[in-house]
Amino acid sequence: MPLQTSPVLLTGQIAPIGTSTVDSGIAKTPIRGVTQIGDEGLQGDAQADRRVHGGPEKALHHYPQDHYPVWRSELGDCPVLARPGAFGENISTNSIRESDIAVGDIFRLGTALIQVSQGRQPCWKLDLRFGQRGMARQVQESGRTGWYYRVLEPGQVTPGDQMTLVERLAPDWTIQRLWHAMYVDRMNRDLLTEIAGLSVLAEGWRKYARRRLDSGRIEDWTARLEGSA
Repeated sequence: MPLQTSPVLLTGQIAPIGTSTVDSGIAKTPIRGVTQIGDEGLQGDAQADRRVHGGPEKALHHYPQDHYPVWRSELGDCPVLARPGAFGENISTNSIRESDIAVGDIFRLGTALIQVSQGRQPCWKLDLRFGQRGMARQVQESGRTGWYYRVLEPGQVTPGDQMTLVERLAPDWTIQRLWHAMYVDRMNRDLLTEIAGLSVLAEGWRKYARRRLDSGRIEDWTARLEGSA
């Protein structure tokens, strides 16, 4: 399936979220010139809590602008939805959704080569970002989560550069299907076995599948979704 788009690329620095005292790099603004893409993402981008954000398997976060009108209809007047970057994304596009993207997809972005690694697992800081208690849970339950990339080849990118799909390694495993297996059909052992063996998927997600198969239990998401928000 040929995919090509000209994305908005964004970075952010660590700062308190809104009027809270909680630090985060979730507020992003568009890059203005030539920017390096390294092993852990765009030069000038930062994450406050490196235990759960950033790193090689979450080097770049992609969120579709296509979801913004739906969120506006559900949330009402929400200032952060006025421009790209509401969800802390580094890559913002139109006409590419979770159903269009598969784990392992490889894209050329500028001179860099990036690969879809996993879906996003939203955390409670989205509640503060949007001023909406339960926002993180809404994102998870909606399936409008976005996804992450690892960087296969570092390079440079400039605003206006094209992002082009160059290889599709696991076409059956779209981000939407992965979300459905993880959050809806949660104990389907056949799907979990496939996920556990999906080599292009981030190891953290493969571990979830193995643990469910071994324990017969679903992990508790309360701390991630509600935290201290």
